[in-house]
Amino acid sequence: MSKHCTHTAGIARVVPGRLGCEECLKTGDEWVHLRLCRTCGHVGCCDDSPNRHATKHFHATSHPIIEGYDPPEGWGWCFVDKVMLDLGSDTTPQNGPIPRYY
Repeated sequence: MSKHCTHTAGIARVVPGRLGCEECLKTGDEWVHLRLCRTCGHVGCCDDSPNRHATKHFHATSHPIIEGYDPPEGWGWCFVDKVMLDLGSDTTPQNGPIPRYY
């Protein structure tokens, strides 16, 4: 039986909070890839990054869905259901150039 996301109705159009990982920009840390919270617009770093801020944001807020965001990649991930999502054309545009650290 294939697993599906039970949170897609909660995917919101959001405005990204920063042009990079919000916490890493504050501390001067580096990231690998960015993830955008599709509930509130928080921008955090991926789990391949040292600080894993997108996952930490999920644990702090229970916001279930992130979008691959550097550049927008057309996919999402539901932390709760542990399943990938095809966002199709429902991606969030970048507000400007995102600094690269890798």
